Amino acid sequence: MAEFVIKMSDERGRVVEQTESAATAEELRGRFVQAGYHVFSVKARGVAGFRRQRKVKLEPFLIFNQQFLTLIKAGLPILGSLEMLAKNQKDAHFANRISAVAGRVKTGESLSTAFEAVGGFPLMHTTTLLAGERSGNLQEVLERYITFQRISLTFRKKLVASLIYPVVLMVLVTALMIFMFTVVIPQFAQLYDQMGSKLPTMTVYLLGFGKWMQKYILYLLAAIVLLGYGLYRYSITDKGRERIDAARIRLPIFGKIWLKYQVALFSRTLSTLLTGGLPLVQSMETAARSITSRKIALAVLESITTVREGKGISDSMRQTKVFPDLSLEMIAVGEQTGAVPAMLNSVAEFFEEDVATALSAALSLIEPFILIIMGVVVVFILISLYLPIFSLGQMGN
Repeated sequence: MAEFVIKMSDERGRVVEQTESAATAEELRGRFVQAGYHVFSVKARGVAGFRRQRKVKLEPFLIFNQQFLTLIKAGLPILGSLEMLAKNQKDAHFANRISAVAGRVKTGESLSTAFEAVGGFPLMHTTTLLAGERSGNLQEVLERYITFQRISLTFRKKLVASLIYPVVLMVLVTALMIFMFTVVIPQFAQLYDQMGSKLPTMTVYLLGFGKWMQKYILYLLAAIVLLGYGLYRYSITDKGRERIDAARIRLPIFGKIWLKYQVALFSRTLSTLLTGGLPLVQSMETAARSITSRKIALAVLESITTVREGKGISDSMRQTKVFPDLSLEMIAVGEQTGAVPAMLNSVAEFFEEDVATALSAALSLIEPFILIIMGVVVVFILISLYLPIFSLGQMGN
């Protein structure tokens, strides 16, 4: 008998995690499923070290899934395909994980259980594999997951690409300001100290700030790094994630963009899971845990309780007062026509397009705003530094 950590929820939606003994992970999963629980994951306690490692990167994982699907379509056994792909991986971390999965499959575990036990893979991937195994249609389900992953990755790259220029611009502006205040302004301060003349008030304040920056810049940078690390540590706690996500959603302009992006991701995930044959409640639970926003995830988990009671998805989500009205109306139409997965895809496509358009518009306004602020600061610095020189020139005349 081995010990496993099982994470599950009961019929009321309460999530619990506990340690149980069983011969295999499959046996333990089956035991609690028959008892009426929804099992999220079953992991051997001995592989906890893998869980503390970083997650696999999405791009190489997409390539792996495409190659894996090609091999099993060609008739190769699952174990042989995993072993072959593990040897061909350039990333040692990723190769070790695939080898660990192959090793567990070799001992008789199912593919979904092996990926789940090793950890570091997207929750939706393991759930999709489980649905494929139960339906006996692993290839088709894996194809849908690859399509979902490709679309999500493409959209994410598009968003990242649109953010590159503003970020580079802000970094350059910050570097310029630091150079001005720590190198240029102190040089002028030395010059004016030697001259010993009376300086305008704005010049005195500017030179004083420049001297302070030159003296304390390293301490300031260290404090910023420590603050950033502290915020990161706080953000990985449950309470921190909730508060940071709530603050992010309340941001002007970008808060709505973030909310729509998360709704789009949830809708596409739920559509893929439902199309793969997973039950509605299990699909909603998995989709909720696959998105970043804690507020939306908790709203979905809250709505599951009313879905269990027989209410529709749109009505249950409307009670949470989190989701945009348009998304709820589209889902309601899908429920009336019996085409919920297709309508969820439409919701995702609409909001993805809306996010791309809104983000482009917001960034097009931010870029000139940054340049204007930089221009104002530079002009102020130049006037403050050269005003005493102009004054001396006029006195000489």
